[in-house]
This record gives sequence, structure tokens and C-alpha cells, in this order.
Amino acid sequence: MLTLKYTSSILTRRLDSVLISNKPSSVAVCAAKGPRPRYPRVWKSKNRIGTISKSKKLVDCIKGLSNVKEEVYGTLDAFIAWELEFPLITVKKALKTLEEEKEWKRIIQVTKWMLNKGQGRTMGSYFTLLNALAQDGRIEEAEELWTQIFSENLESMPRVFFVKMISIYYNKGMYDKMFEVFADMEELGVRPNDSIVVMVGDVFMKLGMLDKYEKLKNKYPPAKWEYRYYKGKRCKVLAKQASSFEETEKHMDGLIEEQELLSELDEEVNTDLDTAADEASADIRSFHSSIFIPGSK
Repeated sequence: MLTLKYTSSILTRRLDSVLISNKPSSVAVCAAKGPRPRYPRVWKSKNRIGTISKSKKLVDCIKGLSNVKEEVYGTLDAFIAWELEFPLITVKKALKTLEEEKEWKRIIQVTKWMLNKGQGRTMGSYFTLLNALAQDGRIEEAEELWTQIFSENLESMPRVFFVKMISIYYNKGMYDKMFEVFADMEELGVRPNDSIVVMVGDVFMKLGMLDKYEKLKNKYPPAKWEYRYYKGKRCKVLAKQASSFEETEKHMDGLIEEQELLSELDEEVNTDLDTAADEASADIRSFHSSIFIPGSK
């Protein structure tokens, strides 16, 4: 009778091949011996519309319209008809795009439509509207808006509004109203910046009020330092001169001083060379006179 016997080495090798590891696997393996494919969800759309594309679409919608109020407002209402909430960020980005393109009439229309909806009632929106009215030449409406904002926010009025109104009156030559705004600033304790001081001082010089000009310069000297925001951090840097005329004068004074200094140095060098040449010639004459040549009388 035949019997088959296996050695111990063969049995151990087969047992090692049969052993299965108890470690849990992190990758789900399918029948095709590979990772399970992940398909996108059916109910989610791949093409997502962000605020940038929406704002661009809004700008394109209102650019080809006429200046009729009903047509513009109707288009804007149709644009937000299917929105669950008012798209404030989209409208703000559209206003920024229109401001870069200097579409002041469209900015006025969109901002007034937004404010009539009760949305975006912030100082930034009011300043955008004030700037657009000033750029479009609608000074009366800008004054009405300024009066309304100033009466509602008497003690918390930002300085940028005072700067804007003073610059408007300065460019239009309305000096009396500019002085009124400047007096309101001083009464409320709002310190004017260098640009306001330069504009008011220029008007004092034009009108011949030299004593008031000197008082203004002594009361509000130019700041040596200013704060700038760099990558979200507040940094203290040297302030630039607000008046380019003063910078030109200082630059020309510096050039004149340098030219005078160079001319003085050239004169000193020339005089030193002349004296050295005279001394050398005198030494040569004395040397020749001291030499004795035999046979000479």
C-alpha cells in the first residue's frame, strides 16, 4: 500500500500562504481588484455661478439700457427675482466694476435702487453715491445727500466725507461753502488731514488772507508719520508731502544749494592751484639764481 508523506518544511510554507491578515483595510476593493470609483452626485451641478460672474452678468445687463428709471429698475428687479436673499455682495462688486469703468450714471441708478430696497445702507454706499453725483456734475443732489447724512450722523461723521465735500467746493470755486464745512470740522473736533490743510491754505493765499494762512499752518503742521495697511497689518511710515508745489520748491532749493557749493569748491581749487603754481615758479627762480657756473662773470 502506498502512502504519501509531506515534510515539515512544505507544510509550513503552505500554512504561511493561507494565513490572512487581520488588519482592517482603508481602501474598498471591488471585484475588478482596484479602488472603488467615486462618481459625482447627480443632484449637484458642476457649473457653479459665483459672485464675480454674477456681478459681470449684472454689469452687462444694465450697460445696454437707456437712462429711463423704470427700464433700469425693472431690469434689476428681474435680475434678482429668483434670489432667496438680496445679492448684496454681487451688487457691491458690480458697483466696483462700474466705478473702475467710470460709469457714474449707472452707479447712481444702481445705488439708489439698492437703497430703495432697504439694502446696503452703509457709509460706504453713501460715499459711493456722493462721489458719483460729484463726478457726474450733479452738485445740488450731492449737497442734499451731504445734508441728510450730516444731520443723521452728526457726531460720528467720517472724515472722508468732509474731505470729499471740501474738494468738491474747492474745484467748483465755492469758497464760502468750503469754509462752512471746514468750520463744522473744527467745531466737531475732527482733525483735518494734509490735503484739506493744503486746499484751505491755497484759498487763503488766493484771497489775500495771509494772517489766517499763517495761523492755519501753525495750528495744523504737516504730519511726519502716517499709517498704512500692508497685508492686513498697520504699518507706520514716513508721510509724503501733500503739496507737490512745496516738494518742487524744496527740490529746486536743494539743487541751487548743491550748485552753489560746487561753484565754491571749484573756486577754492582754482585759487589753490594758482598759489601752488606761483610758489613753484618762485622756487625755480631762486634755485637758478643760486647755481654758480664756472667761467661766467
